[in-house]
Amino acid sequence: VIGTGPCGYFAGLLLAQMGFKPIILDRGTIVRERTRDTWGLWRKSVLNTESNVQFGEGGAGTFSDGKLYSQIKDRRFLSRKVLTEFVKAGAPEEILYVAHPHIGTFRLVTMVESLRATISALGGEIRFGCKVVDLEMESGSVQAVHLAGGERIAASHVVLAVGHSARDTFAMLHDRGVYMEAKPFSIGFRIEHPQSLIDAARWGKFAGHKLLGAADYKLVHHCEGPAKGRSVYSFCMCPGGTVVSATSEEGRVVTNGMSQYSRNERNANAGIVVGITPEVDYPGHVLAGVDFQRRWESAAFEAGGRDYRAPAQRVGDFLAGRASATLGTVQPSYKPGVRMTDLASCVPDYAIAAIREALPAFERKIKGFAMADAVLTGVETRTSAPVRIKRNAAYESMNTRGLYPAGE
Repeated sequence: VIGTGPCGYFAGLLLAQMGFKPIILDRGTIVRERTRDTWGLWRKSVLNTESNVQFGEGGAGTFSDGKLYSQIKDRRFLSRKVLTEFVKAGAPEEILYVAHPHIGTFRLVTMVESLRATISALGGEIRFGCKVVDLEMESGSVQAVHLAGGERIAASHVVLAVGHSARDTFAMLHDRGVYMEAKPFSIGFRIEHPQSLIDAARWGKFAGHKLLGAADYKLVHHCEGPAKGRSVYSFCMCPGGTVVSATSEEGRVVTNGMSQYSRNERNANAGIVVGITPEVDYPGHVLAGVDFQRRWESAAFEAGGRDYRAPAQRVGDFLAGRASATLGTVQPSYKPGVRMTDLASCVPDYAIAAIREALPAFERKIKGFAMADAVLTGVETRTSAPVRIKRNAAYESMNTRGLYPAGE
């Protein structure tokens, strides 16, 4: 099993529970070391390209809101297995019955450690600092994986659970002829408001009630103006949370959002992103989406001052088409900090036009959403993987026997 995110760990857990002894590999570090490395970027602007928000034990979702629900139909109630194992690992029992369960980063860290211990006790082997750099194949079947240090591990069944940011792995798989396709994803910014504003808009006179907690939202707008045909939507909304640096490559800036279980930070944040498609926006090579993401992440790095600060702009200035020089009443939570500027250089022109149309539309749904002092921080590019490794009815790669793409 390649990857120790939720997909990789649950693949390993199920295999171990069925009596196998899976070998689980991750290029990153154990979750406690990974947390220190991640804080090294947030506090000191020092990036570890193999241990960060994207890579390491627990996967990208460890530094997020810990949401445990989706819109996927689950007619066989398979998600119940996941939630039950989470409770065994230390999650609050309420996740088994509340409508929108979440956990938060601090609790996720201890749960990840518990899952690792369970897999190990059942005979599984979990190895960190083990970057897979090649697949050995013969007659269209997997024979082995090769690690960065030169080790070869024979394997006829490989679960590929590498997430959405292992770009070098995508390139290796493409070079090896594994069938994959470019797929849609989204690009945009993080937006921050006072959580009290969102609470008042959503809960009215009941805002602040302890049983309701911090309010969330889910928004979508279908553009009719210059960006007609585009859709803008909120993504990974984090009530009472913070905006975090999520890059995994030097010289690039990526944003994401996270919350603790308490959701009691002063700001609400969410991605405000525009859907893009390979046919229209990055045609050509199957990995063109990776190049597209890198282009705008590099632009954000430049606009932020080339020191991993993120470019930011007040919503009032963004809508007026002018650069921001100062902050207003909303203080951005992004670490290692922001540089006020004009975000127009950080995403494509059509994305700017679409978001400028969407924000007033969102204001009509949530009063105050387009407040002048709300802060936009760029860029959000990792909403999902830019490629899809297609599977057949047996969940194997379309053209590589023994390879099981999973997760992203």
